Amino acid sequence: MERLEDKRVLVVGLARSGLAAASFLRRRGALVTITDRLPEAELGVAVEQARRLGCAIALGGHPQELFTGADLIVLSPGVPLDLPQLVAARARGVPVTGEFELACRQLSLPMVAVTGTNGKTTTTTLIGDMLKRSGRPVFVGGNIGNPLISLLDEADMPELAVVEVSSFQLDIMETFHPQVAVLLNITEDHLDRYPSFDAYAASKCLLFARQTEEDVAVLPADDPLIMGRCAPRSRRLLFSRHRTSADAHLNGNRLICRGAGGEIHSYDLGGWQLTGHHNLENLLASVLAAGAAGASPDAVQQSINEFRGLPHRLELIHEWRGIRFYNDSKGTNVDAVVRSLESFTEPIVLIAGGRDKGGSYGPLVPLVRDRVKTLVLMGESRFLMAKALGHLTCAVVVETMGDAVQVAIRAAVPGDVVLLSPACSSFDLYQNYAERGDHFRCLIYELTGDQGRETSGCSGLWTVAETPGGRRS
Repeated sequence: MERLEDKRVLVVGLARSGLAAASFLRRRGALVTITDRLPEAELGVAVEQARRLGCAIALGGHPQELFTGADLIVLSPGVPLDLPQLVAARARGVPVTGEFELACRQLSLPMVAVTGTNGKTTTTTLIGDMLKRSGRPVFVGGNIGNPLISLLDEADMPELAVVEVSSFQLDIMETFHPQVAVLLNITEDHLDRYPSFDAYAASKCLLFARQTEEDVAVLPADDPLIMGRCAPRSRRLLFSRHRTSADAHLNGNRLICRGAGGEIHSYDLGGWQLTGHHNLENLLASVLAAGAAGASPDAVQQSINEFRGLPHRLELIHEWRGIRFYNDSKGTNVDAVVRSLESFTEPIVLIAGGRDKGGSYGPLVPLVRDRVKTLVLMGESRFLMAKALGHLTCAVVVETMGDAVQVAIRAAVPGDVVLLSPACSSFDLYQNYAERGDHFRCLIYELTGDQGRETSGCSGLWTVAETPGGRRS
């Protein structure tokens, strides 16, 4: 990469990846300015961290002169590429890249990359777990919350990296070349950012753009969109819950896997703890990818037996008076909620809503009609969702999470499931899905009289604090 010393670099977005990029750039002598559309009061400790790095800061908007006057612009993943200031900067020849691509230009280690509409983080973490249990020094990060560029600070470089990659990051990749690339699924999402579903799907297929015949692509055999649209030059390994012709498939309570070298392994699923068919698909893809990257069969079996999933992803958080409470705050699109609802046979009290992402709620119709006994709708999208789904079952429209949890607890009886699975982003009320899930968890503990539970979310970290009655404090 070109010399960075004394270059005027604008970092857009004061989040974790933006701070990591700024830290990297400052250590290399760049003159860094960070801009964010949010005001200082909503950005918390990140502002002080940026100041300690020696960065100039412009908050509460994006001054155009910072963009057109920069030598380089580095974007955080959530920044739209059609931002007028970016368009103007590109017209003047200012190069634009992302934190992930900036890191790729500095790194030469092999990578396993995972993308898809749903299941990315679970699959990325699971692949990393299988490789670590095999004794491989491995970095696990990317869009998962541990920025790839932070790897450049490590004293000892790992053998390989397992990274989650979003469509936003893929849109501005120029050199990214994963040796193993996993595409889990493509369903409607982020249509508030992309002009069409076709454009979003094309973005996901960019994962394979720089792969060669020596690389491996892991693909879902049962997804006609992916199989027909994405055309990797690399060797294909296919996974399917049903097709015995796929390289990884299910046979009763066993997972059968044919590796990149042709060897066949059989794994016992008796110890697998994650709920839902979608997590079995995540597991199939993980076994193929980890095997292609050098994981041992014994380590894969151990991971199957001991992996317990991640917070905010169909997470059982509490049982009270015969009612089970699940936190699926990461269910930020319709397909994710479909998968979550399909995981239960019990009557469901569903809490949904947030900031609408532009897709159709139609795929939820049969599941809400057949499985949801009470639908509790909150946030900005509550009336839009009520129009689409409210006639299918008992529906209650509320404003806040506090109100939603109270209604859900009153509606549930022993044997029911209370499920937070929003089908929307969290940005109407929270900084991210984790804050939303933590708030849900704490309200459940408070309203069921179990306030002694230890949880990081109970310290009031969410942006919009509420009392249990739903009033903002």
